[in-house]
Amino acid sequence: MRAAIFSEFGGPEVIRVEEVADPEPGPGEVRLRVRAASLNHLDLWARRGLPFPISMPHIGGSDIAGEVERVGPGAEHVPIGTRVVVDPSTNWEWYEGVRRGKDLPDPGYRVIGEHLQGGFAELAVVPAANLLQIPADVTYDTAAAAGMIFATAWGGLMGRASLRPGERVLVTGGSGGVSTAAIQVARRAGASVVAITSGPENVKRVRELGADIVLDRLSGPLGAQLKDATGSRGVDVVFDSVGQPMWASLIRCLRPGGRLVCYGSTAGPEAVTDLRHVFWKRLSILGTTMASPAEFVEVMHLVFEGSLIPVIDRILRLEELGEAHRALEAGEVFGKVVIRV
Repeated sequence: MRAAIFSEFGGPEVIRVEEVADPEPGPGEVRLRVRAASLNHLDLWARRGLPFPISMPHIGGSDIAGEVERVGPGAEHVPIGTRVVVDPSTNWEWYEGVRRGKDLPDPGYRVIGEHLQGGFAELAVVPAANLLQIPADVTYDTAAAAGMIFATAWGGLMGRASLRPGERVLVTGGSGGVSTAAIQVARRAGASVVAITSGPENVKRVRELGADIVLDRLSGPLGAQLKDATGSRGVDVVFDSVGQPMWASLIRCLRPGGRLVCYGSTAGPEAVTDLRHVFWKRLSILGTTMASPAEFVEVMHLVFEGSLIPVIDRILRLEELGEAHRALEAGEVFGKVVIRV
């Protein structure tokens, strides 16, 4: 099969499309004929070599949609030819904290395309338990673009933050894939949205997604903009993946009893927290990563029915994956890049 692989860490130039051996499904696994896969910041981190173990040569791509082509032992119940999208999370039970004993080690949480080989290839092997059937009227592009971003937004806002109608949510990095999903999830939940992005064109597009107030971080000091936008009330929930540069301002704009949900640290992982704000205002700082299998199914059904719509910036070929990496890294992408295989 053809696959976009890298065998060393580095810039987008390390990605090559090569012929590699077809993968074979093992027990409980299926092999997919990949029709579409989409890019996430996770793919950039894996390519750069940030600290998590990956096998080389590596195939990225956590969001996969395609057709079941072959089944392994124990997966015979999955019909060949079924159109499916893949939940990127494996071994979610690790988060539940239930351990079987010191001599029966439990596998840790892992992500397809990060710890495991992904979908930027003609064929991909995934656990049968991670499949969700795609309705006939939903395209592979839509399914592949939606999975990780809506799972992360839904799991973070509806799960971790327990977002309620009438609350106010601040979303950072408004042009990113997860943020474009989070704006829609928050609005559907009956919350109002303040979003931060960069540049007048992104401001316009984020507002069109449903954000009530959109701040351009390039137009002036962010702290002052947040104070003007949120006033004395502040916000109930902050949904952030930026991290270090904005952290202090985000803590300050939370109202008493507010919740800061962190799902990434794209601009720096080592943030300084003034604990006086935390204890005096009784704040909650919550971490989140994607979503449980049940949450994935729940939010993807909302995508299938058209209640939530992934924003696709562009669709490229497998041979253009390096260009997709470059564009995402340069901040030129609004929403998602889909690779059509």
